[in-house]
Amino acid sequence: MSEAFIHLADVRKVFKSRKEEFLAVSEVTFDVQAGELVSLVGPSGCGKTTILKILAGIHSYEGGTVRIGSKESPFDPSKDIGIVFQQPLLLKWRKVLKNVLLPAEILGLPHKESLERAHYLLEMVGLQGFEDKYPHELSGGMQQRTAIARALIHDPKLVLMDEPFGALDALTREKMNLELLRIWRESQKTILFVTHGIQEAVFLGTRVIVLTSSPARMADNISIDLPYPRTLDMKTHEEFGKYTRHLYKHLGMEVGNSDKSGEKSAIK
Repeated sequence: MSEAFIHLADVRKVFKSRKEEFLAVSEVTFDVQAGELVSLVGPSGCGKTTILKILAGIHSYEGGTVRIGSKESPFDPSKDIGIVFQQPLLLKWRKVLKNVLLPAEILGLPHKESLERAHYLLEMVGLQGFEDKYPHELSGGMQQRTAIARALIHDPKLVLMDEPFGALDALTREKMNLELLRIWRESQKTILFVTHGIQEAVFLGTRVIVLTSSPARMADNISIDLPYPRTLDMKTHEEFGKYTRHLYKHLGMEVGNSDKSGEKSAIK
């Protein structure tokens, strides 16, 4: 296997105040290969977002190793990361096209090339024809599609997604899961996707990294051997159920009797 694109080893994060210290992340270790879509799942408040912020260079860390990229492909966090948050965080006074172009403007990228890429990305996320709409004229799902296009405008090597569909209704969330898989396959980006939804983690990920309650510790790191393209019908299949039951158990949530004799064959 080639050198990992993301390498975390025994990473530790402590938040300090005047009166106390709070251990948020404890000895987390995992690798992500270039081009993977890896789900990071765990209970609310367990430290998933903290890990994303460490990777983005927003948070420092007190121990361990964090490496992104390689000697052959140097990594610059200011240019090589795109972030999608739970809320779209679009500028309400800027139209869709202008919102997508914002990172390119901040980075000082050539306008003509950025404009061409913005139109390409809006077509890719299904928003062709909505370039001149304001955020309030879009549905929640369309706003998140705009946010995804914005995160890709500067052609980042890594996309960090922090529960980007958590505020959407269930049907829109499932549609956005399908859209994300299509966009990922077309863009071939490396994506780290944070969620507390176990079924969502399994449905999206090439692998699922499981974290415990705070402080975040590694509970499991499993490959999801389900074919792409993935369809919603897969959620009714037995193999999908084996993965979800396995993850529920890791998080202390029993979901009835499972076929323990067959479960091992599904978990890598």
